[in-house]
Amino acid sequence: MITNFVNLTRFILLGFVIFGLSSCKTVESIPGGDARKNPPDPKVRVKKNLEEGRGFRMDQAFKKDGRGGDFVFASSNELWRASLDTIDFMPLASVNYGGGIIITDWYSDDSNTNESVKISIRFLTNEVRTDAIDIKVFFKQCNQIINCKVIQKKGPLVAELKKQILTKATIYKKQNKDKNFKPYAGKTGN
Repeated sequence: MITNFVNLTRFILLGFVIFGLSSCKTVESIPGGDARKNPPDPKVRVKKNLEEGRGFRMDQAFKKDGRGGDFVFASSNELWRASLDTIDFMPLASVNYGGGIIITDWYSDDSNTNESVKISIRFLTNEVRTDAIDIKVFFKQCNQIINCKVIQKKGPLVAELKKQILTKATIYKKQNKDKNFKPYAGKTGN
């Protein structure tokens, strides 16, 4: 009796799976599904999608406008650009614009090979203001390769990084504002 119930349940489940799969769209009806129309190189595909304005944004995920979405370009965010420009001498371990975080790899200069620094910058908002970014600086001091101590330091380096990033972000914001400024061309007077 139980085996008949299990078999019936499997049969019904299989029916739902077949019905669900058969109601899926064909490859031709899915945008971007035809390999003849899309280049196999991912870099070229990304460039093509950026040019066509395709992408995914949560605020437009359920709208039926016929487009794939819009990309929010990292280069238009002044804080993001300023942060990358400030730490451009350091190797990057992880960069996630969507997640709002930049993490550098361990970095040491030639003067002190026993000490390395790692920086993480977390973006709390896109606005250029002092509480928009959270910066953490970690120092690793090693006597030998296996004997290392990692500590987080707060102090003048964090303050200096924040000041430099905010200064550059303010300059970028002003440049964008000046570039996008269009005076009113309507009739004046009489």
